[in-house]
Amino acid sequence: MSYEQALDVLSRDDRFKATVYAMNTLLIHKGVYTHEEFQQLVVEWTSKQTKQTSGEVSQAIEAAP
Repeated sequence: MSYEQALDVLSRDDRFKATVYAMNTLLIHKGVYTHEEFQQLVVEWTSKQTKQTSGEVSQAIEAAP
């Protein structure tokens, strides 16, 4: 399968996921960061997003009539 064929098969969301997978795999193999560092950054980002989303929900509830 060629790169173009792979892109034709995938949805936009799946193309993005494939790109992230490829980039992270390459960066790990090149030694830019370790798998553990990658996992920690995912946890850190998720924690920030969860707190931000929770704060937005709390603010919306408090502002509701």
